[in-house]
Amino acid sequence: MIRVGVVGAAGKMGSTVCDAVAAAEGMELVAAVDTQKSGAVVHGVTIAGDLKALADAKCDVVVDFTVADAARTTLPWLALHGMHAVVGTTGFSDADLASFQKAFTGSNCLIAANFAIGAVLMMKFAEQAAPYFETAEIIEFHHNAKADAPSGTAMATAQRMAAASDEWAADPTKHEVVPGARGGVGPGGIHIHGVRMVGMTASQEVILGTAGQTLVIRHDSNDRVSFMPGVVLACRKVAGLSERLTMGIDSLL
Repeated sequence: MIRVGVVGAAGKMGSTVCDAVAAAEGMELVAAVDTQKSGAVVHGVTIAGDLKALADAKCDVVVDFTVADAARTTLPWLALHGMHAVVGTTGFSDADLASFQKAFTGSNCLIAANFAIGAVLMMKFAEQAAPYFETAEIIEFHHNAKADAPSGTAMATAQRMAAASDEWAADPTKHEVVPGARGGVGPGGIHIHGVRMVGMTASQEVILGTAGQTLVIRHDSNDRVSFMPGVVLACRKVAGLSERLTMGIDSLL
């Protein structure tokens, strides 16, 4: 039985993770941490306000869906206590990742920009298509409560596309009537546009173009449950990973 703790358990993603873990065969939700709603109960577990609850519950794996500032404290703490980490938090710098790599010496950490199987395939397809097109732009759509832009998924997609091809046509725009109208410039000079809207969950389009044609690769997460098969898979597999720090769930599929 895999003993799982969840940090950020009272948030929308965290509570969905708690539901998924509680329902998964061979897994047990044994601890939940959230400073905003300590004392509440989820699946018979009282939400604690301190990370110590994870150690008290003897967690094997801890899932973190919080924010980067909080995770910078949580992940080294998990490493120090020998717990595996499955992380859906984004916004980490290269320096953050290097520090996590150094911290996790006796347990493993998996960080994924997106746990939805369709989103993983979308990024892979965009990476494969990149060498065959001259231009590309990414449009990511998220709910109005998402604080960061662009999303971690959009950044990861652009990074993979830029690594696959460095031959992108220059942006012909000479003047932006409204500053920022062309979006942000991501890795490889690929433009990324972030949409924040009531009613959205998470979607992304990758648009690639070359002479006389365009290719659109789109993925939609219409409910947070779309991420849960990937989260549960990561909880099952993280202990057996050969690397102490793993980025993405591609290697698990």
